[in-house]
Amino acid sequence: MGCPSEEECTQIIEIPQIYFVGSQSYTHIITQKVSCDFEVPEVPEIIEAPVLENFSYQILSFNYVPDTGNNTTLVQYEIQLNNHNNFDVSGFPILTIYNGDFEYSGNLSADADEPCNEISANSSCILSMNREYEIELGILPPDTYQIVNVEYLAISE
Repeated sequence: MGCPSEEECTQIIEIPQIYFVGSQSYTHIITQKVSCDFEVPEVPEIIEAPVLENFSYQILSFNYVPDTGNNTTLVQYEIQLNNHNNFDVSGFPILTIYNGDFEYSGNLSADADEPCNEISANSSCILSMNREYEIELGILPPDTYQIVNVEYLAISE
């Protein structure tokens, strides 16, 4: 590789990392300068989800109607997401929901009217959703649907 000596030889490699939110996985690739004899990992490293620090939220409004009478369930909310950092952030909110039987966490941005995939430094974004979901035949919607926590996964800072 044109290195002056075996001890001074370095290379830049890509290391795949993976983290899970609920049952969904996300991949992140980092680059790192290593010695030429470094063994490149063949399987992705499992890491903790990159939760944004100095973050807070406030539920401004919330409405859940299990059965609207039109064979649909209504979910409406507005949540203020606050980035208290001195840098802009890109990522997505993770909501933890309690449905009366169990809690689950996930990225609901795909259904959001305003997904808040970016929040400016020392600023906020209003995560909003107003959706009706068709009730599946034979499956009753939960009586309870509560937002118990919100975190923000930072994809880049």
